[in-house]
Amino acid sequence: MKYRRLGKTDLKVSVVGVGTWQFGGDWGKDFNQNEVDTILSRAKELGINLIDTAECYGPHHMSERFIGDFLKRDRREDWVVASKFGHRWHDSWGHAWSVDEVRVQLEESLKALQTDYIDLYQFHSGSDEDFDNDDLWTMLDKQVQAGKIRNLGISIGSNANIHQTSQATKVNAKAIQVVFNRIDQIPEEKVFPSCIEQDLGVLARVPLASGFLSGKYKPGAIFSDNVRKGRNREEVDEKLRLVEQIQQTEVPEGVNMAEWALAWCLKHPAVTCVIPGCKSPEQVEVNARAAQLDIVKEDHPSAVTV
Repeated sequence: MKYRRLGKTDLKVSVVGVGTWQFGGDWGKDFNQNEVDTILSRAKELGINLIDTAECYGPHHMSERFIGDFLKRDRREDWVVASKFGHRWHDSWGHAWSVDEVRVQLEESLKALQTDYIDLYQFHSGSDEDFDNDDLWTMLDKQVQAGKIRNLGISIGSNANIHQTSQATKVNAKAIQVVFNRIDQIPEEKVFPSCIEQDLGVLARVPLASGFLSGKYKPGAIFSDNVRKGRNREEVDEKLRLVEQIQQTEVPEGVNMAEWALAWCLKHPAVTCVIPGCKSPEQVEVNARAAQLDIVKEDHPSAVTV
């Protein structure tokens, strides 16, 4: 595994992390604690140390609770835990952007994660109006001073949201999370240059383009999960045809496409870490191998020795 400094923080994170949206059940599989333990234990064995989650990944903090149950039986200090705020999924889906709501949400996340602190607490895909709330960031700064949050971050909803990205340093956020993959390269235009200028860490989410870049699917594939099954059929097939073309013309012979797709993201000088989801220890192993591909440079600007 390789490690990089996450922006201006003192965190040294593995270049491959574990995205945990799937633990909430939206990706076509319901998880139990033993399955989560097996995935996270294998990740740790492979040198992965970053877990990305959110309050709304599953009802009633489901993903966070799975992670918290694991952490209480592991060494908390070995992990960089990133979570998010701003949405609520309890008995129904909703949003929580007021100062008081976010303060409560933080306490609930700490309880679910069974920890005293969150390493990276991220504004989760909110509007610019929700973002431009000085009282919210003042409250969050106080939580940083109190030690409940180690660092603040922003998970931008639009890949081109330069407003929130450009204001990161102002609100004391030290990392940006954004969709970035071989199919969707929009962040390269404005967001990444701003991240480099401000020395912000970058977590690349959806690095496998919701599984399209895994190489498993051909045009005509049918998806049953809540995230992909409602997508326009023509757009899905067009994307899968593009993936076939990429696999034939860009992926070296004998190289697993998922490994290549993750490594492709990691070669960009702005990207610190990719956070693919995984449903099994075997998928964790595939993801981790991306760190060893030649296109993941040892001389990356934020490379560190651990």
